[in-house]
Amino acid sequence: MQKSFFQSLTFRLSVLLILTAAVACFVVWQKWEAAIIVAIVWLTALQAVRKLFRRHAEKITLMFDAIDNTDYAFKFATGGHFSHDRMVNHSLNRITQIFLQAKADAIQKEKYYELIINSISTGILVIDDKGYVFQTNNETLRMLGLPVFSHVKQLGRVDKRLETLITHVRPGEKHQISFANERETVTLSIRVSGMTLRAKHVRIVVINDIRSELEEKEIESWIRLTRVLTHEIMNAITPITSLSQTLLAIHGNASEEIRNGLDTICSTGKGLISFVDSYRKFTHIPTPKPSLFYVRKFTERMVQLAIHQNPYPNITVTINVAPDDLILHADENLIGQVMLNLLKNAMQAIGHEQDNGHIEVKAHCNETESVIIEVSNNGPAIPPEKAEHIFVPFFTTKEGGSGIGLSVARQIMQLSGGSIILKNTPHGEKTTFALTFP
Repeated sequence: MQKSFFQSLTFRLSVLLILTAAVACFVVWQKWEAAIIVAIVWLTALQAVRKLFRRHAEKITLMFDAIDNTDYAFKFATGGHFSHDRMVNHSLNRITQIFLQAKADAIQKEKYYELIINSISTGILVIDDKGYVFQTNNETLRMLGLPVFSHVKQLGRVDKRLETLITHVRPGEKHQISFANERETVTLSIRVSGMTLRAKHVRIVVINDIRSELEEKEIESWIRLTRVLTHEIMNAITPITSLSQTLLAIHGNASEEIRNGLDTICSTGKGLISFVDSYRKFTHIPTPKPSLFYVRKFTERMVQLAIHQNPYPNITVTINVAPDDLILHADENLIGQVMLNLLKNAMQAIGHEQDNGHIEVKAHCNETESVIIEVSNNGPAIPPEKAEHIFVPFFTTKEGGSGIGLSVARQIMQLSGGSIILKNTPHGEKTTFALTFP
């Protein structure tokens, strides 16, 4: 205990102060020999204090070196003989634990924020001015179709215009871009902000897939337009048709020329009314009432019905559903309308003249547990300039077609929470429409 006291910092500083006072007194009294002796003792005491401070400084340096190398298991012994050493060592160990806890909290927060970022339906991309990716989330990888994203140059494999846009876009700018991948056409909205991260200027790119929103607004616009047109046409045609029928009944003895004219007016009016009624289907789709049903049985029934309604002896239809007990949750009647329309279009695309006509219906569950039903045919491919318009109401590639079938199919799929797309094939070997049910 006494040894510990004599080795303590308090004792050494006290001795140093006393010796300093003694040297000052001897100098004042002009006792030079005593002053020199005490001064030598004072230097010895000062050296001891200096050594003690240096030892503590070395400990602090060693502690920070360990922290800098992420060695938080490093500890100083707290069972020494001297109380000041135990106190210093204990304090340094506490500092190490505080740093360790702070790092653990930072890692936990980082995982928490990463979980949140990966849970949202918006793409987040953080890149520096050289194009290196600091951080991204799963939605960005999904929208871009990339398994790994480390540099902006990788976007060149998706679309060169997209690479150029992301490379040169600056904070505060907003852009919109569309490109086609192997599955579908993607329309992205891109917004950018900037900040300094780890002493580097970075750009935070926010990416949203707005294709479904654009399609929804487009459908709403067409529905409003169709309702106005059908209302005005019906208001104009119905009285004309009714009046012509009345005149035919009243003036049955009129000349043949007048009767033929009235008959023509009446039949034309009825034809226009029937024509307008077909467009009303586009604006009066009932609300889906989903239920569970087996995809195989449903597909087989739709194929049999389509073959009965559209007999094509030169066309064979194959069905491939995996797994065999695949179940879909949707409105079976509404999805049946979509399937019948796709099967009818496929048969008409092949026609009666093409030998070995083939239609394949495939259904499976993808990695995100979405059910996908594909209807493919080996008929003539749809030209690219027409393919981008096939879902537009009133647009048709068939003579005498109404241009309503695919637009109604798209609206039904949107009401069902799914989507319908025309899949791109490398050389146009076949035409494939894919229905996706999340």
